[in-house]
Amino acid sequence: MNSISNPLKYPKWSSFAGSLTTETAFDVLAVAKKLKSMGKDVIELQIGDSPFSSTSHAIRAGMDAIQNGHTRYCPSLGLPSFRETIAKNYHKEFGVSIGPENVVIGIGAKVFETYFCELFIEKGDEVLLFNPAFPTFEPNIIRRGGIPVHSSLRQENDFRPNLDDVHRFINHSTNPKAIFLNSPHNPTGGVATLDDLQQIANMVRGKNIAVFSDEPYCHMVWRGKHQTILSQQDMLEHTLACYTFSKSYSMSGWRLGYAISSQRNIEMIGKMINTSISCVPPMIQLGGQAALLEDAAERDRQMAEFRKKVTILVSEFAKIPEVKIIDPAGTFYVFPNVSAICNRLKIRSHGLAMFLLEAADDHKGVACLGGECFGAAGQGFIRFSCAEPDDRLKQAVDFFQQAIKSEDRISKYLEQNPKYRLQ
Repeated sequence: MNSISNPLKYPKWSSFAGSLTTETAFDVLAVAKKLKSMGKDVIELQIGDSPFSSTSHAIRAGMDAIQNGHTRYCPSLGLPSFRETIAKNYHKEFGVSIGPENVVIGIGAKVFETYFCELFIEKGDEVLLFNPAFPTFEPNIIRRGGIPVHSSLRQENDFRPNLDDVHRFINHSTNPKAIFLNSPHNPTGGVATLDDLQQIANMVRGKNIAVFSDEPYCHMVWRGKHQTILSQQDMLEHTLACYTFSKSYSMSGWRLGYAISSQRNIEMIGKMINTSISCVPPMIQLGGQAALLEDAAERDRQMAEFRKKVTILVSEFAKIPEVKIIDPAGTFYVFPNVSAICNRLKIRSHGLAMFLLEAADDHKGVACLGGECFGAAGQGFIRFSCAEPDDRLKQAVDFFQQAIKSEDRISKYLEQNPKYRLQ
């Protein structure tokens, strides 16, 4: 057959695949690593990772599990002993009485966004998002044909959920079906109060509304203690709450998380795991089980170090006249308002972030994220994580302060990258 007259045809991508967006932090991470490999000194504050080692008992248990042959399939819902440990620990930490039947194990927490949408969202269903929002929420909603509805978080309200928007969504939307909560909140550091959660629960209870409660920063609440919407009456049926070992136990590369919900919801998610990844590797689960049983003190010491790092960043940014910053109520991020700088320099906030990495200096750079990576409401903000030693955090803010004075370099950078020009 003549290959020229019969050219090879490739299968066409789905419309979803063709429009898929990703978590920008990993894209910036790739740029930062490439520049470092070329000899540039990059202070990496772009991704939500820990500078600490995984906790000690988790490491030891994971290694022992491999040596002892825990390297084969296990139940899709997770190891029974691990689910039991999580249930007991959950009641101890958060005061919510659950059993192992309310627990399912996943590969990190992010995967539960997909399972939640598969469990509840039909084409045309509307889903409330608080913007800025974690960037993988929306693609997972769209994958199921859902329609994102946005509510803006405001710095002047400490980035807490707007309850008027929740009421409007539930009572006046055409087809409301779900709400995505994230508290403590990435990227802003905002924390929903107990009153916020009580009011949301009261609005949701008894209606055909599901809640995805993303709570990976549950041990990074800097004022008071972590509150979960699962503590509210009847919310176990309405809610899928997810957690990860990545932040609290510095186990990001292990890819281990879990979700809490009613038994009927958990069993259905178990089917989804069965038909997608089969199970989470048992040696990983045994590492997480050891972390819960033995590493609380080590975890709490690391959390105290994170709090110190957040305080350093806030205090350093507060010295810059054009920056507006508040002390986050949780997480290991700071989210300064740099809109005055962006307006003066005619650059989008993510353009400013990329300038700090790529062009502010030939030999040094800072990797961070522009707020619009998390949605339109993030424009004018930047997100710095705390994943570097304390002295490097101070260097990063000093570098930022000097970089925003380099107007000639910024003008040249915008000529080369017009997509970052502020319209």
